Amino acid sequence: MNYQDYVEQGLKDDGNLKLILKGNIENNGHNKIGVVSVVYITKDVEKAKQRISELNASKKEEDYYMVYSCPLDKYLPGLGHYPSIEITQDDLS
Repeated sequence: MNYQDYVEQGLKDDGNLKLILKGNIENNGHNKIGVVSVVYITKDVEKAKQRISELNASKKEEDYYMVYSCPLDKYLPGLGHYPSIEITQDDLS
């Protein structure tokens, strides 16, 4: 699957929370570090679509956004795909 396929999967109207995560690389002066942040939460699919579009339209080159659909009261690592963004050593080079 490509990026847009994953976004569409996360935006499915299934009644779950929509979480938008941001992954980026920051330089703290001595080292590069990978940071993953939750930047937006909603139950409204249209609001999530609008926000992910806005974020991608104005993002810096090193920013990466992804949207996830998450049920309430669920241990998320028990799901097949849950909110996470991989930052590899190559990203930090």
